[in-house]
Amino acid sequence: MNSIMKFKNYKFPLIAIVILVTIISCSEDYLEVKPEGVFLSESYYLNEDQAYTGVVAAYDLLRKNSGGFENMVTMMNAGSDDHYAGGGNSTDGAGIQSFSNYTLNAFEMPKSFWDDFYRGVFRSNMLILKLPDVPMDENLKARFMAEAKALRGYYHFNLVRIFKNVPLILEPISPSEMYNVLQATPEDVYTQIENDLLDAIPDLPITISDNDEFGRLSQGAAKAILGKVYLEQGKNALAAEQFAAVNGTPGVTSMYGYKLLDNFNNLWQIDNKYNTESILEVAHTNLSQTGWANSYSDTDEGNLVNTMVGPRGFVDLDPTDNIPNYSSGWSFNPILPELYDLLKIDPRFEATVLDLKTLSEQGKVQYSPGYQDTGYFINKFAPTTEEESDLLGDMWLNHRQNMYVIRLADTYLLEAEALGGTGARAQALLDAVRTRVGLASIPVSMTAVLTERRLELAGEGHRWFDLRRNGLLTSKLADRGFKAGTHEIFPIPYKELENTKLVQNPNY
Repeated sequence: MNSIMKFKNYKFPLIAIVILVTIISCSEDYLEVKPEGVFLSESYYLNEDQAYTGVVAAYDLLRKNSGGFENMVTMMNAGSDDHYAGGGNSTDGAGIQSFSNYTLNAFEMPKSFWDDFYRGVFRSNMLILKLPDVPMDENLKARFMAEAKALRGYYHFNLVRIFKNVPLILEPISPSEMYNVLQATPEDVYTQIENDLLDAIPDLPITISDNDEFGRLSQGAAKAILGKVYLEQGKNALAAEQFAAVNGTPGVTSMYGYKLLDNFNNLWQIDNKYNTESILEVAHTNLSQTGWANSYSDTDEGNLVNTMVGPRGFVDLDPTDNIPNYSSGWSFNPILPELYDLLKIDPRFEATVLDLKTLSEQGKVQYSPGYQDTGYFINKFAPTTEEESDLLGDMWLNHRQNMYVIRLADTYLLEAEALGGTGARAQALLDAVRTRVGLASIPVSMTAVLTERRLELAGEGHRWFDLRRNGLLTSKLADRGFKAGTHEIFPIPYKELENTKLVQNPNY
């Protein structure tokens, strides 16, 4: 999914509506929006084009996955057993550093992880409220409504799985009403998420085949999200059912058009967007030409994971050795030696790991070690000078690599996990992922499935959630300061508690 969607005939990124905005102009090339402090809801959503703009706005917050400094991928990597926070020093991003060493508190918890997902909820709710009265084709209206409900479910899912005790917001709320909002039970939030997704699925297209609609939700994508929602709650049979529909016969194109790419390396080719393995994808672009003045704002459409995980001060000492010339980065999420050792004997190693430690020892390159440096970087997302934007804006902020939120190898292995890591179906799913990279079959088990997820999805932000679902956070992260009963969820940001009826999570 993406915030830069090629909907209809628009050729330039659709800059999303912020929570309270007034539309000021629209051309055939792009939508220009300006925050004014008041949403003119009585005079907006009057026709199909305005409803469509609301759809785009609802999608825009998906970029929280990999856009901006406080993105899901680098944050969740930092707290896992595969990475440190890294960066420039121990104070480079208080939130990501304190999550990595398990000293996170309500004052250092990045507020945007709460705000951004609730902005997505708000935009979805506004669309759900206004759509019934919009004069437009009823089938198209049903699709827009389905997208809004599925997105509302997705945003609530991210909130409940990282904070647990959150408000369930099902209609637009005025600023004054926010002070009286109460938290719902996690069970009630999950029930609503399930209902939103189940309501949405029938009215979504089975597949997305039109290039101008790449990035929008299909039935397969919504089912994959629903499978993750069920699995997170331990509803494994229901999760397996959803994943089975998405996955189809392992190794064969599914009814939703998904198929593993033949070559694992091709997943990370920057121009190989919306390929057959992509289920939910966040699009990034250099066309927004972001500069530091508007960085991390609604108009920032670049992929900041690229910059964050790239090495600092890279120099290729031998231009004839075919080593890519890596662009300057900030050295976050260095790979820990345990994961390096596992991947070193795996066919996915070179695509996954940028081993500057070895290359430096061989005298082939130089780089400037950052904080918690191991010499091992995430090669899947490491930026190269060849891909640097030559448009206006700042180079660091305008990388254009799309990011997978869910891809088919992920759902294959999630289904195998939901099946308890046992049986012929789980074996076939595990085998398909391994066969794709030339690995022989091994007996399926939960250990085998989780290990395969660790290697296949390394650096993509899934590992911490895998550990939590399977009760492994304490055994894997106690030496980093993890405390059971506290660190399974994030603290609610302090600013969200001030003058409200919200209650802080236990032990924070």
